[in-house]
This record gives sequence, C-alpha cells and structure tokens, in this order.
Amino acid sequence: MNRPFHGRTRTAAAVVAAVALGVLAGCSSSSSTSSTSASTSAPASSAASSPAASSSSASAGTVSTSACGTKPGVAATGTPINIGAINTKQPGTDFSDIENMAGAYFACVNANGGINGHPIKFFPETEQTNPSQIAALAKQLVTTDHVVGMMGNSSIIECSVDAAYWKSVGIDVLGAGIDPECYSTPNTASVNMGPRYSSDGAVQYVLAQGANKIAFDQSNVPGTTYIAAGPNAVAKAKGVSIQDYTENVPITSANAIATKLVTAAGPSGAVVLNFTPPEALLILQAAQKLNLEDRVKYWACSTPCNTDFLATSLGPKWNGKLFVNAELTPLDGNTSPTAQLFDAILKQYGSDVSGGVGSFSEMGFTIAEIGTHALESITGPYTIAAVSAALEKVSDYNTGMLCQGYTYGSYSEHIPNNMDYTVTPDNGKFVEASTGGGCTLISASDPQIAAYRAIAGTAPMAG
Repeated sequence: MNRPFHGRTRTAAAVVAAVALGVLAGCSSSSSTSSTSASTSAPASSAASSPAASSSSASAGTVSTSACGTKPGVAATGTPINIGAINTKQPGTDFSDIENMAGAYFACVNANGGINGHPIKFFPETEQTNPSQIAALAKQLVTTDHVVGMMGNSSIIECSVDAAYWKSVGIDVLGAGIDPECYSTPNTASVNMGPRYSSDGAVQYVLAQGANKIAFDQSNVPGTTYIAAGPNAVAKAKGVSIQDYTENVPITSANAIATKLVTAAGPSGAVVLNFTPPEALLILQAAQKLNLEDRVKYWACSTPCNTDFLATSLGPKWNGKLFVNAELTPLDGNTSPTAQLFDAILKQYGSDVSGGVGSFSEMGFTIAEIGTHALESITGPYTIAAVSAALEKVSDYNTGMLCQGYTYGSYSEHIPNNMDYTVTPDNGKFVEASTGGGCTLISASDPQIAAYRAIAGTAPMAG
C-alpha cells in the first residue's frame, strides 16, 4: 500500500497515555437536488483554476497524489464499485465540501490503480432538509444507482430519516454526522464528533481556561435541544451557568446577536458558537465592528469554524482570541505525509471543494481514506454485505487525521471520534492553541459519551 499513513495503535502504553491526556452545524422544503452521478476514474481538471489551489497545508511536500493508490499512474479499468453520499446544501447550511473532497480522494485512487483494479464510481447527492426528498435519494442510490456502500453522508436530518432503511438493506454508512441517529444507531458511524460533541469540546476548553459563564448559540435547525444537552451537561458538571440561544439562518441581525451574547456571557465568561463558517463569521465580524471582542474572556466555536476562510476573513485582531474545537488534525504548517497527501489531492482533484483547507474537506478526505482501506480488504465480490462487513472490521485504524485510532465496530451506537484538538487563528491560519490545545478526551459528563465508552471502551491516541 502506497498511502503514507496507516497503522494500528492499540497498545497498553497508548491506552494509558490517552487516558492520562484526557484527564486533560433557515431550512428549505424544496424537493430539488443538485446531485450528479459521475465516474471518477479520470483525473479532474488542473487545480490552477480552483480556489482549492490556495491550500497551504504542506507547501513543500514530497508526497504526491500517486501515493493514494496501489499502482501509481495506472488508471483503474475494472467493473466500477458504486458508492453514494448525501449532503445538506441549502442557504445557511452547506456540507457539500465533505462529499466533494471524498470524491476528490476517490478520483485519486482511481487514477492510481483503484480498488484492486476497480474504479470507484461516486454518486454524490445534495438535499434541502426535506424528509421525503432524503428518503427518495436513499432509495434511488440503492435501487437505481446500485450502490454497495454509503461513504460521505453529512446532513442535518438524513440519519434520522434513513436509519431504518439502511438497516433494512444492510448498508453500514460511513459519514460525518449531525443528528442524533448518526451516533446512536448500529448502521452509521462518523469520522467527526458532530455538533453536540464538538460543542462539548468547545465549552470544555473555555471552562478549563477559567470562563465562569457560557452563552451558547446555534443555528435554529432540527436537533437544537439534543445538541445543547451536551454543552449543558459539561457546564453543569463544573458548576458553571450556561444560557442557550438559537438563530434563524441565514443570519440577518448579526449586530443584535453579538450584543446579546456578549451581554449574556459577561466580562469573565465565554461566547460559544455552533454555526457553519459564513454564519459564525457574521457574528464575529459584528462583534469586532461594535468593539465587543474584548468584552468577554473567550470566544469559542464548534468544528465548522475551523477553516482558513474564516481565519483569513477575521484577520490578525482575532489571533489567540477565538478557540475552535478541531475534530481532525490542524493542517496549516503540518508537513506529515497525511497532510502532504491531503494537500496534493485537494490541489489536483479538489476543484469542487469551495472551502479549501478546513474541517469539512478533512472529513471528506478521512471518510474516503477509511473507506478505501475497508474496500481494499475485500477479496470477493463487492456487495452491500461485503462492504458493510469490511467497514465493521476497521479497528484502531490510524488515519493520520484523528487523535484516536478509528474503529467502526459492530456496536449499537457509534461515537468513534471523541478526542479533539483546539485551534486558534494565527494571521489567517488556524494553529493548535498553545495552552490546552492538544488531543483531549471529550468529557464523559455528557451522558452519551459515557454510554458509548461503556460499550466500546476508550480508543488509544493515534500516532
């Protein structure tokens, strides 16, 4: 295998190290879809015409896109392996960079030997938070497009809509979850923490730094009560008060929101945001315009804020002032083989990844990397049963992107990523926070984290 960063990490020493350290995302009802169905066996157009070409995660790397497959430079020509994905894409909420980056990775694999000579034919679909539309897309992918796996799902409500269907047809989904069923059902596992556990991490960080009150705000989309329950449990365990808010998106009153949150948090408190990058940016820029950024002790954000787009837009005034939960490794200045491969794939194949370097593109990369690893382990026909079985056998897999080894497993629920970084802006980039920014277990004060660890254990730190 030519991919540069694989490995198993379950050792007694690693488990001890991980435990010791831990003791340290306006909805439309439209039924339209902008999905495309295309084979990705040929390389995409040059990244010179793509915004993604500005990626700077590993500027002088030695790893090229030839490292993503087993036969560098040899295009796969066998029978395609059909893989699908469903992402939310609507005003105020766009997760399509996840499936777009997964598609870029698969295109790279196809151009370098494929899966044992078979190209991956990718069917990425988008939806607008319409249950009937989402259910129809799932059935279309299975019955019309004949997918044998789902790799890249990321949607506000897709997991809740399709959980029973995926179980009925035997598909195990590998995605980036949002709603509760992405983490509490047997047929879906995510590479990310989702908005609840990521918000847990953001709240946990500012509490560790001394914030004595939390103002927590998020998009007014389905699932807000479920999401807020985690941060509230984490704050309650520390005896700190937390006040919850929701906002309709797209945001139209950023000044009023920023003022409200700063007033609620107070001078020794923290404002914690759970929004997609464009919406969070509106609130943060409003705070700066009103000279409110220093009126609270900390600003924090769940994972979606971890994108160079936001750091660049905010500028140096926010250096070391905003702290973002990062579910995947910080890439700016990172020259690891994994970061170099990410950068190479983004530049060569990522013309559709509009956000460039960021958590969403990292999630897509990681999903495709794990999915490719699972597919390569199959020795017989590529069927739904074979693909699902291969995913369930993924255990303590070191992607190079996650704090922990990744395990899918045959569990009744799945929260395999529950250890995070914290990053902060640094002149237009996000870097690991100098205080407490390293890999840290999400608090088991969230009862769902505690329940998952009770059945699956605590995965060791990767590396």
